[in-house]
Amino acid sequence: MQTNRIPDYDDSVNLTGCCARFNAAGWDDQVLHFKDKLFVRATTVSLAHVPLNMGKVFTRVLEHIAKADAQDAHQILVMSRALSAFQDEHLFAVTKPVPGEEMTTLSGDFVTKVFEGPYSAVGQWHKDMLSLAKAMGKPAKSVAFYYTTCPKCANVYGHNPVVGLVET
Repeated sequence: MQTNRIPDYDDSVNLTGCCARFNAAGWDDQVLHFKDKLFVRATTVSLAHVPLNMGKVFTRVLEHIAKADAQDAHQILVMSRALSAFQDEHLFAVTKPVPGEEMTTLSGDFVTKVFEGPYSAVGQWHKDMLSLAKAMGKPAKSVAFYYTTCPKCANVYGHNPVVGLVET
């Protein structure tokens, strides 16, 4: 895979006007190579890992990204990880700096695995991602998840695909 490319986002099936039905083709068992890949960084507040202000934060960030015309519609990725039981970090892939938002870059290799199931399974998926890195003989530097579908749309589509990413 090319540096700083992610699998294409397929938005061809969108029954909700919100999230498209996630097409996992090209996402499972991949290695994403990033070198100074640009992201907007945002944090949300959680209580015992339950997000409290995610909707408000995501709405603000996505509005700023759209206003800056800083997103490739076929290169959608939001990497989320828990910083603690009370705070999560979210990295939104962008094509250029977004005014009014914190910017950051990532460099490294990220191995992917597609999971299916309820959000409550994230703890087990996190362990699975650590095991995946170990099986490859590489230390896991970090684990993040790409929640491809919001809870309302997951209910409409009848499934909840989530992409795990482990930095090796």
